Amino acid sequence: MIPIHELLWFASAAFLMVISPGPNMIYLISRSITQGKTAGLVSLLGVISGFLFHIVMAGFGLTAILLAVPYAYGVLKTAGAVYLLYLAYQSITPNSKTVFGLQEPIAKDKPRKLFFTGFLTNVLNPKMAVFYLSFFPQFIKPEYGSILGQSMALGITQIFISFTINFIIVLTAAKMAAFLTKNPLWVKVQKWFMASILIILAIKMVLLKAK
Repeated sequence: MIPIHELLWFASAAFLMVISPGPNMIYLISRSITQGKTAGLVSLLGVISGFLFHIVMAGFGLTAILLAVPYAYGVLKTAGAVYLLYLAYQSITPNSKTVFGLQEPIAKDKPRKLFFTGFLTNVLNPKMAVFYLSFFPQFIKPEYGSILGQSMALGITQIFISFTINFIIVLTAAKMAAFLTKNPLWVKVQKWFMASILIILAIKMVLLKAK
């Protein structure tokens, strides 16, 4: 079983991934603002289903990689740290998007299309693939039990956090977008805070001892 303190570190990383701009966030906010909360929630169910796909693939993939290649852990750890630093840089660049930036109007779709678009948006999102393959190994150790079991535990934690945050975002997207357009200082504070936490997590990741 993964220790609680390790799970909390993972939860922090998962939280930052959820609030960082990306295809999933842009899609959910766009649907919520232009087509309403119900469309946003249907889209969210599709996105969550995409998370399940990534988790299963990563769980079986990491089990094979970490058991077959002794140096894979170090490679994945380095990749994860570099990716965190990249996200930190992206969050504070002048042209970076705010999490709740107002979206352009888009065509209205039926629930089935909303769901599958959300699913494909997540499945084809390279940020999530990198997250699972580079972050999971930092918190998985053979002495904690089954690698696949640990992967599933981390995945469930990530899904819970993602669903909770995105659910709140869907319900408040329009109000938050309007608030942020009137309070640009808050946007700057949010970006620098996010960058600082990402850098801290990257340093922690580099200092982790190899299995």
